[in-house]
Amino acid sequence: MVVKRDYYEVLGIDRNASNEEIRRAFRRLAFQHHPDRNREDGAEERFKELNEAYEVLSDRNKRATYDRFGYGGAEDLFGRGFEGFGFGGLGDIFEAFFGGAASATRRGPKPGSDLYHGLSLTFEEAALGCDREIEVHRTENCTLCRGTGAKPGTSPSRCPNCNGSGQVYQVQRSIFGRFTNIVVCPKCRGEGSIITETCPRCRGSGKEGFKRTISVRIPPGVNNGSKIRLGGEGDAGERGGPPGDLYFTLTVSPHEFFGREGDNIIYELPVNFAQAALGTEITVSTLYGEVRLKVAPGSQTGRLFRLKGKGVAHLNRGGRGDQLVRLRVVTPEKLTKRQRQLFEELNEGLDPKKKPK
Repeated sequence: MVVKRDYYEVLGIDRNASNEEIRRAFRRLAFQHHPDRNREDGAEERFKELNEAYEVLSDRNKRATYDRFGYGGAEDLFGRGFEGFGFGGLGDIFEAFFGGAASATRRGPKPGSDLYHGLSLTFEEAALGCDREIEVHRTENCTLCRGTGAKPGTSPSRCPNCNGSGQVYQVQRSIFGRFTNIVVCPKCRGEGSIITETCPRCRGSGKEGFKRTISVRIPPGVNNGSKIRLGGEGDAGERGGPPGDLYFTLTVSPHEFFGREGDNIIYELPVNFAQAALGTEITVSTLYGEVRLKVAPGSQTGRLFRLKGKGVAHLNRGGRGDQLVRLRVVTPEKLTKRQRQLFEELNEGLDPKKKPK
């Protein structure tokens, strides 16, 4: 017969202790002697002893047997003492460690997956905004079984393995005692129900694939890399959960003439020597039509002219940026004989080494 310390002595409690007193004593001593917290010699054996004492004294039937016969008496009656009882106090042990007994609950609704697509825009579409229609492939609830996965006229039945909870207890033994893990039921895969007759259209998945045309409103002012979110336009959810969202990542094509810096548009205006020297009035293109721009005499390459409000719309707020016109004096690459003669005469008159007459 194995000689063991009295269980009440192990927990340091009176024989008339209440269940709450037993629980508090075990909780305090278990944390004190747990091998992960206490590295002293004998802590592991002490923890196992506490675990065994609590398993017996926290169960009313086993405690009554122990009070009447003791450990040795139970061994005489049942052959292996309390080791053969198939302890049911593991939930209380979890309560002592984590403040509440572990519970198995059926999995609830789960949102559908989000979908991601790229969308190419022209420079004008990004700056001014536009409406686009996009084809999207997504999953939706089966139109025949309405997402249940079961053949019409039938319904899923409760899983006999987990009794509809979707989870089962898994008991493991270690040097620290017996511990319980809660795992997904392998029979129903956590659904809590089993489909005996599957839907012929979706084959039990509850989902179908569809190609849908989605209208997308692109607000003015978006830029390369901007994202548009359409709520509820993703894949269907599970177990009554909401659908996911649809995201578009925007790619903006460069413009032939316009550049962009923030919400300002950059436009390079080429003029010839005569226009720059004498001044001129010239037509300039903008996103909103053409405007007339006066170039003052003697303007140099790089000079900036600002066209107020002719830039890109500010995203999600009022107003627009400006269009910045950068002057570029163009040097002719080929000259006629007459043009060359005129430039030579002009050069003599503008030679800084000669004094004017």
